[in-house]
Amino acid sequence: MADTYRIAIVGSGPAGMSAAAHAAKLGIPHVLLEKTDHLSDTIFKYQKGKHVMATPSQLVLRSDVDFDAGKREKILGIWDEQTAGHKVNVRFKSEVKAITGQKGAFVLTLTDKTEIHAETVILAIGTQGNPNLLRAPGIESSGIHVQYQLDDPGEYVDEHITVVGSGDAGIENALGLAQDAAQGNIVTILNRGADFSRAKGANVKLLMQARDEGRMNVMTDTSPNRLEAGHLVLDTRDGEARIRCDRVIARMGSAAPRKFIEECGIEFTSPDREAFPTLSPQFETTNAGIYVIGALAGYPLIKHCMNQGYDVVEFINGNTALKPADEPILEGKFVNLPVKKSVDEWLEFIRTNVQILNDLSPLQMREFMLDSEVRYYGKNDIIFEKNAPGSSLFCIAQGSVDIPLPDGRSTGIVIPEGSIFGEVGLVSGRRRGSTIRSVAETIVVEIPRNAILKLMASVPGVKRAVTRISTERQLLQMWQSGLQPADLAEVLETAEIKGIRAGEAIFREGEEGNDVYVIRSGSVVVEKAIGGKPVFLSYVPAGNYVGELELFDNGIRKQTVRAAVKSEVIKLGGDAFRRLLEAKPEFFARAKVAIGEREDLASFIEAKKDSFATVVDMYSSVANFLVDNGVGEATDVLLIDENLCVGCDNCEKACADSHEGISRLDREAGRTFAHLHVPTSCRHCEHPHCMADCPPTAIHRGQDGEVYIDDTCIGCGNCQRNCPYGVIRMEKEPPQKPSLWKWFLFGQGPGPGEPSHDWAYANATPGVEKAKRAVKCDMCSGIEGGPSCVRACPTGAAIRVAPEEFLTVARLQRDDA
Repeated sequence: MADTYRIAIVGSGPAGMSAAAHAAKLGIPHVLLEKTDHLSDTIFKYQKGKHVMATPSQLVLRSDVDFDAGKREKILGIWDEQTAGHKVNVRFKSEVKAITGQKGAFVLTLTDKTEIHAETVILAIGTQGNPNLLRAPGIESSGIHVQYQLDDPGEYVDEHITVVGSGDAGIENALGLAQDAAQGNIVTILNRGADFSRAKGANVKLLMQARDEGRMNVMTDTSPNRLEAGHLVLDTRDGEARIRCDRVIARMGSAAPRKFIEECGIEFTSPDREAFPTLSPQFETTNAGIYVIGALAGYPLIKHCMNQGYDVVEFINGNTALKPADEPILEGKFVNLPVKKSVDEWLEFIRTNVQILNDLSPLQMREFMLDSEVRYYGKNDIIFEKNAPGSSLFCIAQGSVDIPLPDGRSTGIVIPEGSIFGEVGLVSGRRRGSTIRSVAETIVVEIPRNAILKLMASVPGVKRAVTRISTERQLLQMWQSGLQPADLAEVLETAEIKGIRAGEAIFREGEEGNDVYVIRSGSVVVEKAIGGKPVFLSYVPAGNYVGELELFDNGIRKQTVRAAVKSEVIKLGGDAFRRLLEAKPEFFARAKVAIGEREDLASFIEAKKDSFATVVDMYSSVANFLVDNGVGEATDVLLIDENLCVGCDNCEKACADSHEGISRLDREAGRTFAHLHVPTSCRHCEHPHCMADCPPTAIHRGQDGEVYIDDTCIGCGNCQRNCPYGVIRMEKEPPQKPSLWKWFLFGQGPGPGEPSHDWAYANATPGVEKAKRAVKCDMCSGIEGGPSCVRACPTGAAIRVAPEEFLTVARLQRDDA
C-alpha cells in the first residue's frame, strides 16, 4: 500500500506553497501537488515585468517563504529558491481529478490514475482557472481575438486592444499594453460603472495618469454590446458607441470550480456562481479534514494567502490557540465597545445580526472589517446630521435609530436592528438626506463607499440585500400615502433592477404588458405615435414611475417609454402592484390623478393633431432638443429665450463679479433650437460625470442640489475631461481681494461698485504663477437672492429650471409657434 501523508496540499500558489513550506519546517509528512511544471501558476501567468504589490502594508507576514513588493520575475525566483531550500516535497504535473474518503483516510486521484493517500487535505487551487467569460453576440464571427489572460504585453504591436474589466488584473494589463508608445497599440479599458471599486488605489492612480498622458482611453459606465468585423459596439451612458478593435482581453473575474469542489463533499454558502465554500474560522470545510485557503476562500491578497498557509498547518498540527495575523488590527476596532468579546465573537455577532452580511464567511468578515469601523452610540446620540457630507453605509448590529424632527421629536420612522441606513449617499453621492439618531444604546458598522461597492461586487447576497432595502426605501419615500414596509412585501418579491441604455425603449406602444417601472436613476421620455410620427408627451425624471396606464385596461401599451440617458429602472409585477392599489385607497387615489393627467395630455394632442400639427411638431422637437442637450440628467439647467435676450452680457458679468472675477457661464456657447438657447453652464447632473474620478474628492453636492468644487481641488483636470457638456474650465486662481476696511484706510483693492475681477488681475504679483483649479457654476450657493445670472438679466431671458419644469418651457415654445 502507498505511503499516507499527514497533509496533501493541492495547488502551489502563495497559499499552498506557504503551507507546504511550514509543513516542511515542522517535519510533517506532506506532498505539494501542482498540475503544471512550475510553482505558483497564477503568479507565473502574470504579465512579464508586472510589479506585484504587498498589501495590506500594516499586516505582518508569518510565512516561512519571503514576500516583498517587486517584479514578478524576482518574486518567483525567490520562491523557487526558498521552496527548494526548505526541502518541500513538490510533485509537478500532478493534477487532482477527485478526492474521496474521509478524515484520516482521503484518496486523491490524479489524471494519470495515480492515487495519493492523506490524513488531511488543503485545497489552495484558487479560481483563475475558471474565468468569467465574455458573453456578447459576434464573438465567433467578428474575427476579433478574445483572450482571458495576458502573458507578454510586448508581443502586441499596432493593434486596437480593448480590455474589459477594471479590477487590478484588467488595469495592470491595460497599463502594460500602453507602456511603450513605440508599439503603436491603441488601448481602451472599459469599466461597467463609474467607480473602480475592485482595484487598489495605487493602480487606479496609475491608470488615470496613463489616461491623462494620452497613452490609453478609459471609458466608464460602458460595457460591450456586440462584436462586429474589426469593431466593438459599446453600451455607454449616452447610447451606443462603436470603436475599432482587433483584440479583446477580458479580465472580468473568476469563480470557484464548483463542480469539482462539491464532488469533494464541500458545501457552499449559497447557490450563486460567485459564492465561496462554507468554512470554519480554522479554514475547515463542511467535509471534516478538508481545508480551503487562498483565493478559493474569498481572501485573495497574496499576503493574506501566505499567512493562511502558515496558519492552517498550525491548526492541523494541533495549535488551535493560534490567532490570525490580523488579530491585533481587528482587536483595535472593538476596544472601545462597552461589551467585551473576542474578535471572533464580535465578527459572528455582526455577521448574524446584520442582514446584508449574513452570507459572508468568517474569513470574508475579517477582510471586510479591516476596511470598516465599529462605533457605539448612547441613547439619543446623533450619528450624522442632515446635509452632512458622506457616502459611507451604516449597518445596525445592535439597537435602532430614528429620524428626529428639528425640535427633537421623532418622525416615527425607526430603522431597526439588522438593517442599514445611509444608502442614499452610497447610490447618489448626495449629502445626507436626514438626521439620524440612536433610539437606544446602538452599535453600528460604518463601511466606506469603496469597501461596500467591492463587497457588493464580490458577494451576490450583499448586493441583493442592499438593493432590496434601498428599493423598499425608495418606494416608501416616493409613494408615501401611509404605506408601511409590510405593505410592499408582495410587490418587492417581483422587483427586478434593469439597466437601460440611452435611447432604448423600456416598452413600446402596442405591446402587451402591465408591469410598472420605477425610475431609479436617470430619466425617461414618454412618446405616442400620432400621424405616423412619435410625439413627445412628457419627461419623467428619477423618483417617478411609468407603465401604470395599462393596469386597469386591456394590457396593451398606449405609449412608448424610452431612456433619455443611461438609466436604471425597477420593474414591478403589474398584478402585485394592482393588488397594492386596491388594498390602499389613499395610494390608489393619488395614482389615479397621475394616470388621469397622462391620459388627458395624450387625448388632447390626439384630438388636435390635424388643426395644430405645427404646434405638436414644435413641442415634440423642442422637448427632444432639451433632452439631447443634457436636461435628461440635469437637476438644474440655465436656459435663455433668444427672443428676449438683448446680448448685454450682464449674466456673464454678474457671474464673474460673484466669483472672484471668473465667470462660470459662456452665454454665446451652446446650442439653440427655435429661440431656446442652452448656454455653456453646469446642469448639476443627477449622477455627475465630474464626480466619477476626483482624486481629492473635491466635488460635492450641496443642500440645494448644486454640484460644487471646494478648495481641496488639485487642478488635475479629470472633472473637465469627464464632463460631456464642456462646462468646466481650468483657471488660475486670482489674488484674494482685500477687505473693505483696507480699501477705506489704505486704498487697497476696488472700492464699492468697482469690478473686483478687474482689480484682481491687474494686481496679480508679477512672476508668481498661480496654480490652476477647476471652475464651474455652483448656482451661486451661499449668495443671497440666488443665481446672479438670472437676477442680472434685464429682460427675463435667463431662467433656471428643474427637470420637472422644463416641459413648461417647451409648451411655451409651442404656444409662441
